[in-house]
Amino acid sequence: MSETGVHTAERGRRRPARERLLAAAARRFYADGVAATGIDTITAEAGVAKMSLYNNFSSKADLVRAYLDARHEEWLGLYRARLERAQGPRDGVLAVFDAYADHAAFAYEHGFRGCGLLNAAAELPAGDEGRAVVRAHKEQVERLIAGHLEHLLPERPDAARATAEHLAFLLEGAMARAGLEGDGDRLQHARSMATTLLERL
Repeated sequence: MSETGVHTAERGRRRPARERLLAAAARRFYADGVAATGIDTITAEAGVAKMSLYNNFSSKADLVRAYLDARHEEWLGLYRARLERAQGPRDGVLAVFDAYADHAAFAYEHGFRGCGLLNAAAELPAGDEGRAVVRAHKEQVERLIAGHLEHLLPERPDAARATAEHLAFLLEGAMARAGLEGDGDRLQHARSMATTLLERL
């Protein structure tokens, strides 16, 4: 290993165990699925003892919820970065689409597999707290779109809400197809469709 590689590995080992566990869980849950990923796999990838996991998380379910919360915060970070460059409410709506496209552009181990939150939710039983986290994320995304549209259509609040729901469905459909096809082309197409719709408002 090069000197740079040694220093990088040492820095990785100095990261807090919780941070390393969450990073390992994020990689494995997204690449392999929640059910297929065991505690031993996560601790081995994180380079920590199994006891360290239970010192930081009460159970695998607790780790899954922390992973889902982290994915939500990660997406919000992408959205806020895009929003900083927005010039007006139309750009604000498109910032939501761009944040999803940025998510699709990450270098994933086995390629892009769609929305990590929805993928995880599909594996969780009805009533699981993790599914509530995913639902809250999707509801917040629609509210963000609606907020921008309410600024664009201040005299037409009903139209703003209806259009937000329409765009949220467009975005989710594009995300599902993009995950199946393994790239972000569908998201770019959805963004173009959203742009055309916004120009007509």
